[in-house]
Amino acid sequence: MAVFSNPYRPGAGHTPPYLAGRESELQEARKRLLQTVVTENIILTGLRGVGKTVLLEKIKNIAFEEKWLWAENDLSESSSVSEATLATRILTDLALAVSFVEIGRKQNLGFHTNEDATACNLNFAYLSEIFSRTPGLVSDKLKAVLNFAWTALSKQSLNTRGIVFAYDEAQNLADHSVDKQYPLSLLLEVFQSLQKQNIPFMLLLTGLPTLLPKLVEARTYAERMFRTIFLKNLSKSDARDAIVKPLANTPLRFSNDSIDTVISVSGGYPYFIQFICKETYDVWIQASLEGKEIPGIPPDDLLRKLDADFFHARWVNITDRQREVLRLISKLDNCDGEFSGQEIVEISKKLLNKPISSSQVNQILSALLNSGMVYKNRHGKYSLAVPLLSHFIRRQETATTVE
Repeated sequence: MAVFSNPYRPGAGHTPPYLAGRESELQEARKRLLQTVVTENIILTGLRGVGKTVLLEKIKNIAFEEKWLWAENDLSESSSVSEATLATRILTDLALAVSFVEIGRKQNLGFHTNEDATACNLNFAYLSEIFSRTPGLVSDKLKAVLNFAWTALSKQSLNTRGIVFAYDEAQNLADHSVDKQYPLSLLLEVFQSLQKQNIPFMLLLTGLPTLLPKLVEARTYAERMFRTIFLKNLSKSDARDAIVKPLANTPLRFSNDSIDTVISVSGGYPYFIQFICKETYDVWIQASLEGKEIPGIPPDDLLRKLDADFFHARWVNITDRQREVLRLISKLDNCDGEFSGQEIVEISKKLLNKPISSSQVNQILSALLNSGMVYKNRHGKYSLAVPLLSHFIRRQETATTVE
């Protein structure tokens, strides 16, 4: 049989060969990008593995279609160490988007014509100079730079609608009251102020479900600033498309039983679908090259590899006490939905010789929230932040019992 490649790509942020089931989310994003006055920014959120970064790239293409400029980056913890570091981040990204804008020409020394003069552009050095010489707080300086950039940009014959500032991993943003540094609040205040002046700069923040509560905690009006697009796992029909459609030009196919197995094991989460299909297809390619019969999908083997590659690194980085609380959560009927600290206390009374007190549960949940294992919604309840984590925990217990 001729050599052929594996079409599936489970890497973090890698665009899948076919993006299934996100039409309504893309329509929601397009509506915001059609605003003549920016009254709604966008939050793109969901658990890990639902395809937030992939969808962000699709929205970027829509933004270009609708004549927006695009300034983007990933937000690391270092970006929000202080208000100044966040301002530097924004200026750096802005400069990349608008550095083509010429705002004048500087005459060189000697006898030269105007054509020989050096062009002055909206590069980082120029924007930083405006920032430095503007009096006031960091927020005043940043507003002045962004205002100046839009004034210069609007004078160009570009038919530009505005600029989207797109930041992935935005849940890393945080205020630091101990150090009297409020970069998250700064971001919200600056963009709300600019948008009130009808300056079309839009925020598009992508991150885990902890993001929106953090924004609202920083500024209560944040909830009114954003349209939240929450990505969930795919429906069965969309999951089937994600499995089947990448194989249109390949010689091997999944049987209906195999497709059902992939959907069941993956839970409909796009990353898991790509992971399982890639691993399976690699085995099939090898078998075909060796002239062997194509095997069926081994769900137990795939789950073991998924556990090793995706779950174990997160599991070993938390304490024994935190793992104990997660095991209790996995036994709740609503473990894959929303649960309260009190529910954990109650089930600990039934299953543990020494139940966990309410104060202990709250402390452990706070630690799990900081480690990204759970998140807290606006109504004070918690959810697991890692997809299918409860299934992994139950498999661990089963494996321990067998041993």
